[in-house]
Amino acid sequence: MERAVLNVTSLLLLLALVTTLPTQEDWDIYSCHINSTVTSRYATTVITSRVANRMDESKEIEFHVRIPKNAFISKFRMFIDGQLYDGAVKAKEQAQQEYTQAVSSGQSAGMVSSVGRTLEEFKTSVNVAPHKKVTFELTYEELLKRRIGKYKLQIHARPMQPVKDFKVDVHIHEKAGISFIKVQGGLSTKDLANAITKTHADKEAWVHFYPTEDQQKTCDSCGEQGMNGDLVVVYDVNRNASFGDIKKSLDGYFVHHFAPSNLTRISKNVVFIIDQSGSMHGRKIQQTRNALLQILSELAEDDYFGLITFDSEIFHWKRELVQASQENLGSAKEFVKRINDRGATDINLAVLEGSRMLNAHPREGSASILILLTDGDPTSGVTNLGRIKSNVKEAIAGKFPLYCLGFGYDVNFEFLKTMSLQNDGVARRIYDDSDADIQLRGFYVEVATPLLTDVTMIYLGGTNLTQTNFSQYYDGSEIVVAGQITDNNVETFIPQVVAISRNSKVTFSETNMTEIVSDDHIQRVWAYLTVKQLLEKELQLSGPEKDKVKEEALELSLKYSFVTPLTSMVVTKPQGESTDVLHKPKEGGTDRDEQRSSGRPSAGYFGGRRGSHSFLRTRSHAMAQIPVLHRPINTGSAPRRSMRPGKAGQINQHDIDYHMVYFDSPGHSSPTIVTATATTPTTATAPPFHRFLLKAENQSIPLCFDVIGNVRLKLLHSPSRELFVNGELDSVANGGFTKIVIHVKPDLYIDIDVNEIIVRDGQTLTHHTGEEQITAGSVTVIKRNKEVDVATGDIRIVILLHERHGEKFLWPVLRRRPSDNKAEGILALKPAVYEELQQTPSSRLQINGQEVDVGRSDAVDYSIARSPKRGCWLVSADAALQRPLHDFIV
Repeated sequence: MERAVLNVTSLLLLLALVTTLPTQEDWDIYSCHINSTVTSRYATTVITSRVANRMDESKEIEFHVRIPKNAFISKFRMFIDGQLYDGAVKAKEQAQQEYTQAVSSGQSAGMVSSVGRTLEEFKTSVNVAPHKKVTFELTYEELLKRRIGKYKLQIHARPMQPVKDFKVDVHIHEKAGISFIKVQGGLSTKDLANAITKTHADKEAWVHFYPTEDQQKTCDSCGEQGMNGDLVVVYDVNRNASFGDIKKSLDGYFVHHFAPSNLTRISKNVVFIIDQSGSMHGRKIQQTRNALLQILSELAEDDYFGLITFDSEIFHWKRELVQASQENLGSAKEFVKRINDRGATDINLAVLEGSRMLNAHPREGSASILILLTDGDPTSGVTNLGRIKSNVKEAIAGKFPLYCLGFGYDVNFEFLKTMSLQNDGVARRIYDDSDADIQLRGFYVEVATPLLTDVTMIYLGGTNLTQTNFSQYYDGSEIVVAGQITDNNVETFIPQVVAISRNSKVTFSETNMTEIVSDDHIQRVWAYLTVKQLLEKELQLSGPEKDKVKEEALELSLKYSFVTPLTSMVVTKPQGESTDVLHKPKEGGTDRDEQRSSGRPSAGYFGGRRGSHSFLRTRSHAMAQIPVLHRPINTGSAPRRSMRPGKAGQINQHDIDYHMVYFDSPGHSSPTIVTATATTPTTATAPPFHRFLLKAENQSIPLCFDVIGNVRLKLLHSPSRELFVNGELDSVANGGFTKIVIHVKPDLYIDIDVNEIIVRDGQTLTHHTGEEQITAGSVTVIKRNKEVDVATGDIRIVILLHERHGEKFLWPVLRRRPSDNKAEGILALKPAVYEELQQTPSSRLQINGQEVDVGRSDAVDYSIARSPKRGCWLVSADAALQRPLHDFIV
């Protein structure tokens, strides 16, 4: 009926989320403690929740926790009526096997499995006897990251009622000394401020938050139902030495924190690649514009920058990088204000063009950065993810980092993450919320001030090192390296940092700087970093190398009891309870996802059983509390299109359903022709139009033009060969070519439609419906399942068969054009030659010396099975053909 769920989450930080909705007569959360200990930026958090069943019957109590992506669960246990039930971390396959065995023996087992996404969760439940108690205890570990000059530890509490014993204890211990510490957030306002005790003593700091039940009702967002807000602990450490500080454990492990600040900033070259496809419609595109306008205002005058927007094709503000002068910034801002959503998503083309711009503008003593923002999968151009990653890696060639920002949940975040890692960058999700523009700008601020490039961390006398090479170091960040000292001999251990600062090589080295600490947290920092980096490396590999890295990561995960993407935690519970399969959902999953995976209705964030508990929440509060989890399930990679209303009887450009035939001639300078059919979304009787796309000389964006009605077109006429190929356009919605007729010499005709091939050779007439090879005179026809291959002399045409919404149609592809270059017809057109005079929103081209008004459009390429969209400049048929259209109608 009601329940309580604890969610713990973090962005760069540690976030504990507490939400409860108890009924005192049923059960009571009589104690709720969160204890966080931070030692040398390594945070260990223990969440302890105690619940009493006050009913005269057994109640099922649920413990539900959300943890940060960067955290590893390392311990979970339950105490029920004096009995300890301890969880054990197992390899995923073994955990599943033990779960199955537990169920078959009459037991119930909760299982937590990491899926490696942004927000993960752990939950389990147990039946508690009448008037008995249960204690849940969860421990997880995380290395806090320094961003914009500070670390944050944030606790969000929304218990939905005053809790009698609610405590948060934070202890921070930094050997380097704590430079400042402050407490912020909504839970530090009004009377709740009096519940906070802060103590700062050089190398240690304590924050205690012990609100009384009355105090829990008074804050900016509190009320009769208790607390609802954040408690944020912000701090940084002293950085007296530019080399940083190194700490060593008694067993020979070390960790080095490197974050010099007294350095001269390096001017940067930055290219912003912005997705403007149809799915960016509305708030997303507006927030992107707002963020870009502010980011442009923050560029330094000695920075150089470029702007690219893309959908099916790319749009430049300028084709080369320019200096961030006031005049250039003003012009760029006007370009940003005109960014509008439309079209599909060609990530490959856009990133390669951004890479070209940076590679074409090398500046000694500067740092180059490529930033991609997209909200969807690639749906145009190259859509094979492996090929895109390969292309991008080859183009960048290790010269600069690629940062990928994934907007919302429709994006393939793992693809962006892998592509970033392969190019020395990181991927960040931008949540589709009211503050998305702030998130975008926040990321830029992190990389806005490069201080060092080509950073190499050297440790003579060290072994088993974590990552030691970093492309760039930014102001306000921190580089962390861990490893082991060979033979635990500090005397032979010589650390050094070599990097480039502006135009010169710099070396950082210190002596007698290694502090020895007695606890084991240094070794756990090493294990944490090593597992994290092995998992990132595994994403980038394949075959035996991938298996080897995966095995190494699994071994360490088991040794240190980390729940990672390779392990699970199995908790065996008392006999006689109902089966409960408890996996962490995929990032952005919904209750429907959980139902599919568990085989029963979810009892997670979106609903609950009577008496469900912990740091708890119910269905009615879930969506308002964590909006980032609620996205539609992406069920496919079909091109996304923004739908806008149009007037009756008119064709709205964004509602056109385009279908294309793509005539390609590999190895020859031949035109590319695409035909597409568009119909109105209304019952208008206007005839359908077919769109043709004409390849352009030395331009990435082709021209396109429309042909109205079911006419017969001259496709390819070669009088010297006595060859004539015509295509008949159909008159149905979403149609294309209903028939293609090939006439060779005086008396050989080959008619190809969607059902059969008819060959009339003189007085002989034959019908062919099966897969076979047909030879008629000088023509060879090979019919396969979805295509017909026609060859005569040096000409080859492949005719593809497609089906859409039950309608079949033909699409011819010119594979090899006549060598004598004397043919006529649509397929014989030479590539268009044009020059861009002005881009969006009002566009003009100069085509063969004539200025023409154009507009942007797109179509689906049916020359290949995956049918990607392509963008084009829409012009009149006469302008594209450079002659009257009726010359091509037969």
